[in-house]
Amino acid sequence: MSKTMDKSKIKAAVKRRKQQVYTPVDPDQQLGFIHHNVDCIGCRACEIACKDKNGLAPGPRFRRVSYIEGGDFPDVYAYKVNMSCNHCAQPACLPTCPTGAIFKRKQDGIVDIDSSLCIGCRRCEAACPYGAPQFDPSDNLVKKCNMCVDEIDAGRKPYCVMACMMRVLDIGPIDQLDSGNFDTTAIGPNEQPVKQVKNMADPKLTNPSIRFIAHSKGNVDNDNS
Repeated sequence: MSKTMDKSKIKAAVKRRKQQVYTPVDPDQQLGFIHHNVDCIGCRACEIACKDKNGLAPGPRFRRVSYIEGGDFPDVYAYKVNMSCNHCAQPACLPTCPTGAIFKRKQDGIVDIDSSLCIGCRRCEAACPYGAPQFDPSDNLVKKCNMCVDEIDAGRKPYCVMACMMRVLDIGPIDQLDSGNFDTTAIGPNEQPVKQVKNMADPKLTNPSIRFIAHSKGNVDNDNS
């Protein structure tokens, strides 16, 4: 474990955790990501910006750009899906943590990890259906995207959003993203965000705070996909 781990603090946290009954946090507002699958060019600038911001070594990636290709000539297609932690409304990772290191912020619904309480048990990693928590063997801790909370608190946007040269990645209140009434280049005219794309875990599991402008071949609601 980490050389700086305060064992007495960990034991106290575990004791408190056992005495608590888990109650989901109902945030004042829920921030979420929006990604335009079609207009994304897959440059991975968001990935690099995230790794730079969080000082990640080769290997761990809090944000991941997936290339999706398919079809048969001449009906071929390609698009990108960009995901990190989805800051779920009902995060599966949170109740599995034995120390209470994982928490959800009341003011904006961001899910974060207190590294001073993490013991690297990796239960959260196993529970998350989206692969967001990642174990870092360099210090035996689990880490993940926290939506750059320091930037959020300063009134700015996450590094990944600011690095996107095509402006296809953004954040906003999830209710506004659902309604389409959000000022962002990620949502174009007459485009409707969806909650799920193909090969993504069922949103009903955790109610993830992410929306997509999906490719017709990646939209699970499209009967012709």
